[in-house]
This record gives sequence, C-alpha cells and structure tokens, in this order.
Amino acid sequence: MTVKPMRSSINFLWAGVLPRPTTIGRAAAALALLGCAVAQGQDAAQPPVPAAAADLDAAAADPLAELTEQEPVQTQTTRFAPGVVNVIPPAPHPEETFSGPMTLQSLIDAHPEIQWKAPDHADGRPFFDPRTRTLVEMARQVTLRREIYCLEFSFKPLRVIYLDVPQPNGRMARKLIWYMVYRVRYRGGDLRPAADLVGNAPLYKRVESVSYDSRRAFPMLVLEDFVRDKQYLDRVLPMAKERIAVREQITAPLYDSIELPGVEIPRSSDDDAPGVWGVATWEDVDPQIDFLSVYVYGLTNAFKQEGEGDNAPYQKKALRLNFYRPGDTINQTADMIRFGVPAYSDPQEQEYVLQQYGIESRLDYEWVFR
Repeated sequence: MTVKPMRSSINFLWAGVLPRPTTIGRAAAALALLGCAVAQGQDAAQPPVPAAAADLDAAAADPLAELTEQEPVQTQTTRFAPGVVNVIPPAPHPEETFSGPMTLQSLIDAHPEIQWKAPDHADGRPFFDPRTRTLVEMARQVTLRREIYCLEFSFKPLRVIYLDVPQPNGRMARKLIWYMVYRVRYRGGDLRPAADLVGNAPLYKRVESVSYDSRRAFPMLVLEDFVRDKQYLDRVLPMAKERIAVREQITAPLYDSIELPGVEIPRSSDDDAPGVWGVATWEDVDPQIDFLSVYVYGLTNAFKQEGEGDNAPYQKKALRLNFYRPGDTINQTADMIRFGVPAYSDPQEQEYVLQQYGIESRLDYEWVFR
C-alpha cells in the first residue's frame, strides 16, 4: 500500500493540484513562496516517495517541446463487457510538470509595497543583497511546478440506438442516440518535480514517479464534426444507461458523466482489473456526419498556459479519438462506426481525408491541448 505523502498548504498551492489555478490564488501562492525563498533560502520540504526519475534538461531548455511518439493502441477482451475494447495507455510527460519561467505581473501590480524605490534605494537595489534577490525580480522569473497524473482509457465501439427521450414539454420523443461505453483505470506513475539541494538552494533537474491508492476521473466527452464545425456535448440520459447496459451486457456498475467523479478508481497493475465503467451519450447528431472525433477530458490534470492573467491562453489536455462512419441518413442503426482514420493508396484521396480531420498524418488517437 502506498502512503499518500503529506504537503504543507503552500506546497499544495504550488503543486497545481487544481486543474486551473486562478490569478489571485496563483499570485498569493507565489508571494508566499517568494517570501519563504527570501527568508529561508529554500522551499518547504516534501517527503519524497520516488519510484523513478527522469532528466529535465531538454524540457527545461524548451518547455513547449513536442511530445514523444505515442504508444500503439492495444486491444483487450474483458469479462465485464463481452467483446473487445481499445486500450489507450496513460501518457504523462515531464514537461507538463511546470510552466514558465514567466512574469507574475498581476502580483507585482497588486503589491506595490514590495518595490524598492528611490530615494532610499537607487535603481531598485537593496543595500546588501543583489537586486535579483528582491521579490520584484524573483516575480519576473517564476516557474510554476505541479504534480500531474494520467489515467488509462479503454472504450468499446461507438454505436447508436433508438430511445425515447424526455422533452422540455414533458412528453417523450423517439431519437437516435449515439453512445460510447468506456472503462477508466488508474495505473499509478504520477509525475512531480523533485529538487536537489545545491548550495543550500533547491535545483529542479528531475521528476519523481509517485503512486497513490486511488484517483478520481472527471469525464467530459465531446463529439466533434470538423466538416460542419459542430460540437455535441455528452448528455446524461438515465433511462439510456439502463438500456445500453443490457444491450452491451455490462456486468460491472455503469456510471454516467455525473456519477463517475464520485467513484474512487483504485490503483491496479493487473491487466484483468475491472476498473470503473462509464457511458457517454449524444443526441441530435447530424445524420450526414462521416468524419468525427471524440475528445475525452478529465483523464489528466495536465494543462498549458502561456503567460498569466485573464487573457493568457489556457488549454487542458484531452484525449482525441478519431472515427470514420461510411454511411448515410438511411437506416443509420445498420452503419458501422469505425475507429481510426481510413487509409487510401491514392495520395490525393488520403490528403482529402486528413483535411477532414484537420491533421497532417494518420493518427487513430492523440493527446492534445485545447
């Protein structure tokens, strides 16, 4: 059993456990950490629970470096849902454990008292320490570090079913519902920055791999049609969940996107582990759709943000699954929705297909920031 390491409140804020730290919260945490750095010469200690380490020289030189080549999709049979599931392995990366260096301008503007002003301090210089040791200068070169996790995602084929769906007027309407049954498992291997003391000061050049007893998933699945520029958000349909569970012969508990965050996902290294099963449903999908992707959010807390403030672009990491539907608007339940990007020997045809997905090469899945 892995013991969950304790953290001080300052380290909790700094680690970036929340998926999107606010400007005020980030500035407060940065001010507290900068103050600790000046007073103590080092950051607060964390009990290390290392399992492995990775060098961060390349990531530190280029924080926006491209991710390494993705692992191939695996297939697996499971007794909890007869049939074959596609398994997407978790993909945490060391460069996702930090952002920066950046300038916390909102912190500098909100706290003018930290400025070293004339006439007592010419050019903003303190009497004895170098100017780089002042809070103002340190706030202009801040690196935000955090611990990240990533869950394994498995899914059954994307399918459709006719169901009676309640309407705002209180009546029922028969609609064609798209759905995906999926499984989420926690494999451990979370990444966090690790510091080595050099000259009584912390130096971050590596990451540690840690594991916990369990994690939680916060799924949000979006079906997107790039050709018509339409997005369909997963809609919770309680009556659909029961019908789908019977049709797919699911023997494990089946949760929708609202229920699943309340379920703890235990850590397991067993390939036969049941995991936690969920279902996503979409309605009113354009019957002419051919090329589509499903974006799965909530499998990881990794994010990317350039700069800081309300106008800084913020992107969450999501799993993109590409699908192809070679069908039409007639007898849609007979159409087979295939996983992956179709391959053609004709370069022009292949280029056309790639343009429909907005990608440059054939990828069945990829981890993206959006």
